[in-house]
Amino acid sequence: MYHVPVLLRESVEGLNINPHGVYLDLTFGGGGHSREILKKLDDGCLIGFDQDPDAAANVLEDDRFVFVNHNFRYLRHFLRYCGYDEADGILADLGVSWHEFDEADRGFSFRFDADLDMRMNQRGKLTAAEVLNTYEEDELIRIFRNYGEVDNARRLAGLIVAARMEGPIQRSGEFQKIIAPCVPKLKEKKYLAQVYQALRIEVNGELEALEDMLLAAEKALRPGGRLVIITYHSLEDRIVKNFLKTGNFEGKVEKDFYGRTERSLELVNRKVIVPSAEEIEQNPRARSAKLRIAEKK
Repeated sequence: MYHVPVLLRESVEGLNINPHGVYLDLTFGGGGHSREILKKLDDGCLIGFDQDPDAAANVLEDDRFVFVNHNFRYLRHFLRYCGYDEADGILADLGVSWHEFDEADRGFSFRFDADLDMRMNQRGKLTAAEVLNTYEEDELIRIFRNYGEVDNARRLAGLIVAARMEGPIQRSGEFQKIIAPCVPKLKEKKYLAQVYQALRIEVNGELEALEDMLLAAEKALRPGGRLVIITYHSLEDRIVKNFLKTGNFEGKVEKDFYGRTERSLELVNRKVIVPSAEEIEQNPRARSAKLRIAEKK
């Protein structure tokens, strides 16, 4: 299976779908969320985005559906290209798909010995191997500390810099041997997940793209339109939470002359929605998922 959608019912219900409306699924993947949205549309339109070319194999044969093989940060451009000025609802499931983790040659998972690639958009030039072999030591420290929240980021970066002096680091198995002295015993999987997450975020510019997407989504929604976001790790969740609550990424509440909060989105669910115990049992990758819904004023 390409990907099992998380919080499927809750997220689609959160869109409050108008059967005649225009909707965007910014993380099409295997098409799970898109199929549910289409079930609720009559003569409406759904535009699905995914920068991974592999997702194109899952395109839905439906006259109401349009697939865009580009990064979701360009949503406003393609919304206009499809003939619409505004959208009634926008959904984004920010998790990496099962497919990307389970395809060994993509390099996303530490379970396989593969080339250190990690590009979601395989047309992109930057790979994890290039990051490891060309970035200055201070930059590596920044990436592992900020994007992976790795405690011993300085030691980790030092091992990488020393090893690459003997030759380029190209494959996952080789990389894990190099950093083995840094990996805490009994916490190997968690530590490697943090390291690989940091590299993946850097390679794909994920946090910058997320901020661009949120700004574009706010402008693209019509009044009363819904923005539905599923997050997984603390970095992306902090960005989404701050933006939906305050209208900026710093989480700073800004008010106008009359003391009104300056933001155009209003949270629908004050308390974050999380998967049920039953869903987590069936899909362990849902464990860290958090769903937030906001409405355009």
